[in-house]
Amino acid sequence: MSRKRRFLIVCAALLVCGTALWAAPVTIRYTLWDANQLPAYQKVADNFMAKNPNIKIVISQMGWGDYWNDLQTSMVAGTAVDVFTDHLAKYPEFASKGQLLDIQPMVTADKVDTKVYLTGLADLWTRDGKRYGLPKDWDTIAVVYNKDMAAKAGITEAEMNSLTWNPKDGGTFETVLKKLAQDKNGNNGLSSKFDPKSVVRWGIAMDYSNFGAYGQQYWSSFAASTGWKFTDGMYARKYYYDDSRFVQTMQYFADLSRKKGLMTPYEALSAQNVGSTVLFTSQKTGLILDGSWMIGFYGGNTDFKVGFARLPQGPVGRRSMFNGLADSIYVGTKQPKEAWQWVKYLGSAEAQNVVGSYGAVFPAIESGVQAANKAYKEKGLDVTAFTAQALEKNGTFLFPITDNASEINSIMQQTFDSIFLGQATAADALKAANAKVNATFK
Repeated sequence: MSRKRRFLIVCAALLVCGTALWAAPVTIRYTLWDANQLPAYQKVADNFMAKNPNIKIVISQMGWGDYWNDLQTSMVAGTAVDVFTDHLAKYPEFASKGQLLDIQPMVTADKVDTKVYLTGLADLWTRDGKRYGLPKDWDTIAVVYNKDMAAKAGITEAEMNSLTWNPKDGGTFETVLKKLAQDKNGNNGLSSKFDPKSVVRWGIAMDYSNFGAYGQQYWSSFAASTGWKFTDGMYARKYYYDDSRFVQTMQYFADLSRKKGLMTPYEALSAQNVGSTVLFTSQKTGLILDGSWMIGFYGGNTDFKVGFARLPQGPVGRRSMFNGLADSIYVGTKQPKEAWQWVKYLGSAEAQNVVGSYGAVFPAIESGVQAANKAYKEKGLDVTAFTAQALEKNGTFLFPITDNASEINSIMQQTFDSIFLGQATAADALKAANAKVNATFK
């Protein structure tokens, strides 16, 4: 080979290598709604990019309502992010419109073992042989309470963890609410002088505007503890909002707020333009119910000791909705290969162990859960109320996955608004609402 030919070959090789070295990495846009989890996922992204220098992950975050509005609008416009955190109430609608990428072929090709996820989580994201996400976490609900306030009211931790409830007299759960509530004259709910019209501290608060069709961290646990169920299973075409057990449950809470003064009334929340979380952290209420995804928030954003207690035991036991999020790929992504690499990494033990170490959520893989438990323990937080509920026999029920979620959510939100504003009884409102909900499937 001549010297000139060797020189040309070397130059060509250097040119190819230089192009590869200086080529801009492919950008994958990823979005989530939970600000508490943003630091953890930024660390995961940093780790991923260190292993994959040809891919750049850009993360964005916005609040729940804006998140879904932006996502739906951008999907229609064809400008949606490549990968996003998805919810069980949302993905069936996206999938039915052909807006999600079926990742099952890639799962099969790369031999991703979906059995590594906690029982049942992976199956929630499949339909008709297609898969629309890999699990990232799971959650249950528990009672979040002000330990200092409870102690002053004479409520022990043992008492808080052994509450009973029924829709007729409220059980010991209502007794605790009475002990925590206080009117402007300093009377608590047990006093005959208690004025339900001049309450300055309520026993419990709920975000009425976020009830929607599911009431995940609000009424769902109570309703399910009566033996009631939303539907007959995944993709069912019939709801049971008119069931007498559900009607009694919702009327109980309506009376709790409008008649008894033990729960923040709808008008108070609307007038102050705040949610139950703000009322709790400002000590305007003694307890609330919330999900395990909020553990980190309460552990670092209050000036008082926070306790996490077991859900009240209803007529058929304790019940918590069991939900899990996943990461989905927008079908219009220009980089499906790189988007899949990111989703696959997010679903790996390596990534979920990192997320768990931040103590913001319980990951979908057991090693990640152990990392989360360690992080919570180091923060001095006892989270067994959430984990024990998940492990208890018949202690959980699945988030109801059906078509028409947006329409159903709108119908039920309007219905609950009318009930908690005192415009209609639960019996009348829910009978009419259930008929409308089931009509969406016809």
